[in-house]
Amino acid sequence: MTKTPIALTIAGSDSSGGAGVQADLKAMSAQGVFGASVITAITAQNTVAVTAVHEVPAEIVAAQIDAVLSDLDVGAIKLGMLFSVPIIETVAACLEDFEGPVVVDPVMIAKSGDALLQEAAVVALIDRILPRATLLTPNLPEAARLTGGGQARTPEDMAAQAAGLLALGPKAVLMKGGHAVGDTCTDVLVDAGGVMATLAGPRIATRNTHGTGCTYSASIAALLAKGNSLPTAVTAAHGYLQAAIAAADQLQIGVGHGPVHHFHAHWS
Repeated sequence: MTKTPIALTIAGSDSSGGAGVQADLKAMSAQGVFGASVITAITAQNTVAVTAVHEVPAEIVAAQIDAVLSDLDVGAIKLGMLFSVPIIETVAACLEDFEGPVVVDPVMIAKSGDALLQEAAVVALIDRILPRATLLTPNLPEAARLTGGGQARTPEDMAAQAAGLLALGPKAVLMKGGHAVGDTCTDVLVDAGGVMATLAGPRIATRNTHGTGCTYSASIAALLAKGNSLPTAVTAAHGYLQAAIAAADQLQIGVGHGPVHHFHAHWS
């Protein structure tokens, strides 16, 4: 019997279904991978705002991780919203013996502008999580916050800032250019050897971009769980996300930033 590829997302829950664990599981399923989940926080959230956040106790986060990893043969892990110092410390400790790839999406701010990482937790994220990352996937504001520098504006700036992030411990960095300006959106994949890939696509005119970062990183983790190389996984995930954004206006979800269409290849 063929082995079933499994990926695990450790992230917050989005009650509107467009981002967080819900988006991760949809993206993993779209890639043909079984998705398991560990909930770090419960958000009351829709396409307009995050109205409340309930932190899951660290011991329950640990119990979820232990339950999954003691039974399921997880091929890759995606880390999303970790929210607080206790959760970051717990996740780092629980993953010490995990030998597979870990994709870290440093979730700090929701599309609505609401904070999803406590200010006191930024240092813990840098110290405890970034050194564990096979791939770090910051958007431009997150990269600036993690390095303490200004926001990158060009692919050259992005590559230079990625070098600063590599110094914090991740094996590779995917700088996402969605917050830049211009008709073309460019992402840059960098490791210690330099730029591995530059991924460009037309900037799609839609406000339905809720959950793009979650979807991208979860897709990469899923493709890594299937045994793909990092450049192959990132390139394939980039193409999938571009298509999901292009099809987003087929969905009529909420009155704010609606979700991308995770299953654009299956239904409309």
